[in-house]
Amino acid sequence: VQLQASGGGLVQAGYSLRLSCAVSGRTFTNYIMAWFRQAPGKEREFVEAISQSGGTTYVSDSLKGRFTISRDNAKNTVYLQMNRLKPEDTALYYCAARYEFSNAPNDYTYWGQGTLVTVSS
Repeated sequence: VQLQASGGGLVQAGYSLRLSCAVSGRTFTNYIMAWFRQAPGKEREFVEAISQSGGTTYVSDSLKGRFTISRDNAKNTVYLQMNRLKPEDTALYYCAARYEFSNAPNDYTYWGQGTLVTVSS
């Protein structure tokens, strides 16, 4: 499975970004899709995940209400809509795929390359 994340950039606090992750190589609908992030000097942390059908989402309690994950199974793509961004959201954002849900990064085998989000104050 190949994952290609995109959509990162530099934005001011309070603005929005939408990240995308395009998947190829295997059947997209076999996989739970997740987003993680890693800030400088910190461990990789779970952001959100979405079930194979898109009917169930898993959300980090600390980000609930600002970020929304979605997927388009016709386009083999998962998205992360990030609203009201804060400087502390600055991080490398990674998409990942797995057959079953987990919020532990070590449980995921397939990863995208990361896309950098920088939020200025």
